[in-house]
Amino acid sequence: MQSWLSYNNKLRPTILKSDISEWDFWKHHNISKYDFYKELSICWKSWKDIPPTENDVSSATKALSMLGTVDIVTAREESTHNDVKNWLKFYEITFKNYIGVSEGLEKARLDYDIFIDDSPLNAKSMIETGKSVILYSQPWNLKFNNPRAKRIDKLKNAISVIYKMKQTI
Repeated sequence: MQSWLSYNNKLRPTILKSDISEWDFWKHHNISKYDFYKELSICWKSWKDIPPTENDVSSATKALSMLGTVDIVTAREESTHNDVKNWLKFYEITFKNYIGVSEGLEKARLDYDIFIDDSPLNAKSMIETGKSVILYSQPWNLKFNNPRAKRIDKLKNAISVIYKMKQTI
């Protein structure tokens, strides 16, 4: 998101990450969904300029892979998949499979025990289909409040949450 914000702020009035209080925030800034996703794809072409959401994400994914299979499940334009894979490799993100879907809501149909996601729409859909969800806190999901979604601020915090979830699955 940070890369898109930098891109956007060169074209339009400034938007800060903290200003984004909902998933489809672009509607409130007179940006079409098509333009937002097109611009997001453009940003991925400069994948080396995209910072991770937190420091030491490599260690966190490595530790998570000790608990079970870690797959990257992402909804994005197909043309960006190689850029994303290069980014994952560059930041030494540990995972077994890379799964691309065209829409985020498709994730809930996949056969996983536990999802980690930052989309409140995906989290709601996953919960409705009986999946376990860990919500990675971001400004756009802070209004989402469901006791079945366990919230984390750092990826490494998912380790203890998953350990507890595995005891009940």
